[in-house]
Order: sequence, then C-alpha cells, then structure tokens
Amino acid sequence: MIETPNASANNPGSELRTDLRNWCEAWKTCLQNVLSQVSGQPSVFEISSELLAAADADVWYAVVVGGAVHGEMTLRLPAASGARLARKLLGETEPAAGTAFEGITAEQKEALEELLRQIAGTAATALAPSVGGEVQLHLSASVAPSWSSDAVICLRTRDEAGATIAVEIQISPALATELQTKVQPRVQPASVTQTSDSLSTPSSTASPAPASYGRLMDVGLEVKLRFGTRRMLLRDVLALSAGVVVELDNTLHSPVDLLLDGRLIAQGEVVVVDGKYGLRVTDVVDPTPAATSPI
Repeated sequence: MIETPNASANNPGSELRTDLRNWCEAWKTCLQNVLSQVSGQPSVFEISSELLAAADADVWYAVVVGGAVHGEMTLRLPAASGARLARKLLGETEPAAGTAFEGITAEQKEALEELLRQIAGTAATALAPSVGGEVQLHLSASVAPSWSSDAVICLRTRDEAGATIAVEIQISPALATELQTKVQPRVQPASVTQTSDSLSTPSSTASPAPASYGRLMDVGLEVKLRFGTRRMLLRDVLALSAGVVVELDNTLHSPVDLLLDGRLIAQGEVVVVDGKYGLRVTDVVDPTPAATSPI
C-alpha cells in the first residue's frame, strides 16, 4: 500500500490515487530497467509505505516536469544508497563486508546524477501515453523542497550483497493536481457529418498529404549545438589568444540548443556516446510553420 502524508495520518488504510500510483509505477519500472541494463543483473524494486528517515547526508534531486503536465517532484536517496547506485554505473565493486561507509564521493555524486538522468529520460517516454502528450523531465541536484508533498512513496530493493537501496519520491501539490486533471474524460473530437453529397470534417483538422513531402525526406541537413552566447566588444575579440576563457551566458545545467540553419528546433542535455558528444533531447520546439510560410 502507498500512503500520502496528508491522508494516511487520518486514515491509515487510504491509498494513493490511481493517477499518482501510475506515475510512481512508471518511475519504478524505468528504475528497474535502467539499473538492470547498467549492472547486468535483474533488479526488482518494491513500492513501500515505510518512508525513509531523514539524514543530513541525504542526496536530493529536483525533477521539473513540463510538456503535457507541469509541476515538480523530488528524489531523495540516503548517501549509502546513492553510493551503491553510483558504483554500479562506474563498474566498481562493493566494499568488503564490514567496511565502514565513509560517505558518497564527488565522483559518485556525478555518476549518480547521470544514472538518474538516464532513468528520467526513459520515464519521460513511458509516461507520455498516460497523460496524453509529451512529458519533459529536467533533473538537477537540489535540496529539500520548500513545498509540502502531496504524496510520498519509497522504492526499495536489495543488491547482490543484501544491502538496501532506497529511493524516495515526493510529488508536489501542483504536479498532483495536473495529473488528476489529465485523467479526466477528454472531449471527443467533432464527429464527421455525412450529407447526401459529401463527408465534411472541420477544416482546422485538415493536414497536408504526407506524399507531398516524400521527395524531401532524403535531403541532408546540417544541425549545430549551441552551448550559449556572448556579446563581445570588437577590442575584446581582437585581443583573443590561446588560453583566454570566454564566459557564456548559459549556466552549467542550462539546456543546450539544437539549431537547424540557425533556427532553434530542440533543446536537450549533452551526453557522451562512444567517446563522442551527443544530445539527449528533452524539449522539441513546436515545428508548426508560421502562417506566412510557403510550406
């Protein structure tokens, strides 16, 4: 059974709403799948109503949700759980039994964040059908949230050595409200009206025949990544030399722009694939052409 902090206090038998349960179940499944791929060992998590005890060393991550739904959630991990997950991504062996835990290192925190980003990317795809549209999940290291959680659940498992790994999910009231709205019955599209002469549909739903674009599908297009911009005085440009650092306007965790012929078409996070830079797309800019476009 999953409990919410508000409801369970007065009604210990209360359960999480279906929409919130489905959201958490999707995160659990994605966590299992990604961790199984990384470690090469099957991983099974359980949703527990036993919440985690708070500790100063806990590792917090904020997940800002955009797209079809908006809101925020957090992931909280005990430092020991975070270190165990990080070691799986880094391919490190677990310390010998009885070894005292000395805390999570900076390298392990970086690996843990990358692992959670992979899980969030998988979850974004898995959650889209349940909310009727694209889901964007932006994860970053954080602290305890300022808002009071609408729902809290804990995902637990044990590794090969029997050590507990736990991840706590807290859902903000704003996200909970949006998820509840999304499961309401949707308005059905206008029905097709049949007459003796023709079948008519609303003109706004008309779309060009795919065949009209078929001849363009094999045209090669060059895209570029833009990490940030900076306006510079001419004297500063002329003074550039090896070793000079040019500071961009984007912060470290700002989305990277994907440009097509200078036009922004998507944003995402930089990843490394087989020793090369890549982009994990987190947001696709509306591709609908302007009204004056000839296409």
